[in-house]
Amino acid sequence: MRGEANTDPGTGDSSKEAPRIRTMFQHTLEHEVPAGTILFAQGEVPTFQIVVLSGSVQLFGRSRDGREVLIEVVRAPDLLIPAAVVTASPYLMQGRAPEPTRFLLIPADAFRDAVERNPHLAKAVLETLAEQFRRMVRQTKNLKLRSAAERVGCHILVLSERQGTPDRAILPYEKHMIASELGMTRESFSRALKALTKIGIGVAGQEIVIRDRARLTAVAKPDPMIDLPAFDDTGRRTLALIERLKG
Repeated sequence: MRGEANTDPGTGDSSKEAPRIRTMFQHTLEHEVPAGTILFAQGEVPTFQIVVLSGSVQLFGRSRDGREVLIEVVRAPDLLIPAAVVTASPYLMQGRAPEPTRFLLIPADAFRDAVERNPHLAKAVLETLAEQFRRMVRQTKNLKLRSAAERVGCHILVLSERQGTPDRAILPYEKHMIASELGMTRESFSRALKALTKIGIGVAGQEIVIRDRARLTAVAKPDPMIDLPAFDDTGRRTLALIERLKG
């Protein structure tokens, strides 16, 4: 129709807005960090929207007396705490890379401006926030509705599915970190593993051998309303849109 602005069907930008959006993304950069790098502190206000391209980021909460717990692990591809970025609010957690990890860094002001101007990006960010909220609900249900053995058993089953090895799972980081993520002490985690060895698993360092998957499943009671799916496309769709916006 006459008078309507032409719109890029891939990004939702009008012909006038598209160059402006791409200009905002000109100062993005890729950055790679080694294992153990602290990305930001709890209480720090974001200066970038961090997009995890490869690797993962552990998010830690710390109390006033210095007690620290692992809250969540964000795996590529995903936006890292967009809730803090879009509201220009302090991070509620510390971010740390447990392995070599690669990021796309988008200046926070530019990201907020692009979200405001681009409906497709706004929708992608909303979908990411929704999926991250659902992850936290799943985690809360896992902590409150399951015994220690059930939590550990389901964690092993999800790991094996994600790693594509139904007869084994490799623990991706130290046992005390996994225990913290599952809401238990290292001693409780060890006791749960020992209990599970009686019904179909073997433990060799970081490798968990699943000798009887059916029996482990019967004891752990996996539940699609609690356990994370092995794969999720939300992060990939958001990343693809950001790459298109960059031009």
